Amino acid sequence: MAASDWHAGGIEINSERLRLKLFTADDAEDLFAAITPAITRFMQWEPPRSLAAFAEVWRSWLAPIHDGSDLHFVVRTLAHDRCLGLVGLHAAKTACPELGIWIREDAQGNGLGREAIAAVAEWASETLEPDCFEYPVAERNVASRRIAERLWGVVIGSSSNPKYASVVYRIPNLRR
Repeated sequence: MAASDWHAGGIEINSERLRLKLFTADDAEDLFAAITPAITRFMQWEPPRSLAAFAEVWRSWLAPIHDGSDLHFVVRTLAHDRCLGLVGLHAAKTACPELGIWIREDAQGNGLGREAIAAVAEWASETLEPDCFEYPVAERNVASRRIAERLWGVVIGSSSNPKYASVVYRIPNLRR
């Protein structure tokens, strides 16, 4: 997709149980309510302490969403529109964008994370046509590692940060 063809408005990705749409300010309260310290244990960032602190974070997402370079998809249930979390597609216009996800604690363990990542990867594979995706994940985050492995991801590297050691998976373009 050419840069001039990009239009963030109206993008909606649906899967069997989920609807994913690009983040807007209207999503902020629902998303903030779903962020807990337990879900951020395998993330490089710490949870914001207030809605105002979260606003500083999400405001930085708006320009990159608008230009298509860094996308944050809010994950909601199709049945009840309940906010479940967020899928990131970072460096979206590169040959190998980075995928990331978090799902609220009370919705984990039902395959929703895999469904959400697969939906975004399939959409991006067709729409943006990358060669592959990178998916960094904490070594000890077995559930998230399974997501990458079920999408034919293979470990291509490792790194560490102050919170944990991680591995990086490469997931192929799902349309090739």
